[in-house]
Amino acid sequence: MLRDPRLLVLLVAGSLTTMAGGVVAPILPEMIQQLNLDPALAGNLVSLHCLTIALFSPPLGIVADRMGHLRVLIPSLILYALFGTAGAFMHSLMPLLVVRGLLGAASGGIAAASLGILGNMYQGEARSQALGYATSTLTIMGIAFPLLGGWVGSFHWQWAFGLYGIGLPLAILAARFLPEKSSPKTKGEVKETGSKLRHVLGRPYTLRLLCTLSLVSIAMYAVVIYAPQYLKQTIDATSVINGIVLASRAIGAAIISAFGAKRLAQRWGRPTTVAIGLGLMALTLSTIPVLHQLGWILVTAVFFGVGFGLVLPTLYGTLANLAPPDLKSSVLAAGTGAGFLGQFISPILLGPVLAFCGLAWVFYAAAIVALLAGLLLFVPKP
Repeated sequence: MLRDPRLLVLLVAGSLTTMAGGVVAPILPEMIQQLNLDPALAGNLVSLHCLTIALFSPPLGIVADRMGHLRVLIPSLILYALFGTAGAFMHSLMPLLVVRGLLGAASGGIAAASLGILGNMYQGEARSQALGYATSTLTIMGIAFPLLGGWVGSFHWQWAFGLYGIGLPLAILAARFLPEKSSPKTKGEVKETGSKLRHVLGRPYTLRLLCTLSLVSIAMYAVVIYAPQYLKQTIDATSVINGIVLASRAIGAAIISAFGAKRLAQRWGRPTTVAIGLGLMALTLSTIPVLHQLGWILVTAVFFGVGFGLVLPTLYGTLANLAPPDLKSSVLAAGTGAGFLGQFISPILLGPVLAFCGLAWVFYAAAIVALLAGLLLFVPKP
């Protein structure tokens, strides 16, 4: 499967949603210093794209289903490159926020179209395997892009924005290897599709899956945002150690999502597999505040990644199975939007916990969120 050039193009294109924030995060202190930005407001440069991805993924998924996936994917890749690199030429906060928001909108189109193509290319267990590869790629790139952005930005912060230009060659590769099979729909078909989409998304079980994705993302992003602060506070960790810990989390998620999630879902069922994954996430989150040795912290990071790697591809596979072939982009895009909305909400929800209760309680709160997500799946179906 990994030798299929179509899958490789889709995996790289899909990982650009991770790159959207990963490139800026390492160079943000340098930008704040050189551009004299307000540190409190400048943090939005890292998270704003999550909101616009959440807002634009669902409608662009509908457009992809109605007009064709490539008609959304290729323009989105081109706009991604243009809006991304434009950040290098902005020298005040407001224009930077505008292009970052537009970058998120383009990322939403990439996520919606690439997931739709992936869902239609494979069926059954092959689809679950492909979604596992997609999760592994996202996780690995979540570590690779910050490292690459930090290295390129060490020469000058503006250079890091040039990395977004990868969208242009990917647009060419998508046009070459991903021929469009679907044709634009008639008005009657569009009306029928809209009715079917409302029916699928309106099901209580579908809404429950979308809420679960948001809650999982809130818990996951708590580690991304607050674990480096905890490590700095407790063991005086350097950026290198923070990178190693986050890489350990990524390794666990990549391995289990690519090679173990499908087998466990077959053996125990999807809800049980998700519950086990969320239980692992909650357990490891709750142990973070009591760990003070790097070795145990690394072990915990790996098991947290294993839990997350079990949950994400299983939830997306379940969503894909709920949707008919002509609605997969729309339904999976709704899942993407729910996930990124959770990432955007995470610091808003957990920030007050940090302010009033301290850093340790942030992880306890995130563990409670993970447990709530697990319980949500076992509410009896109507």
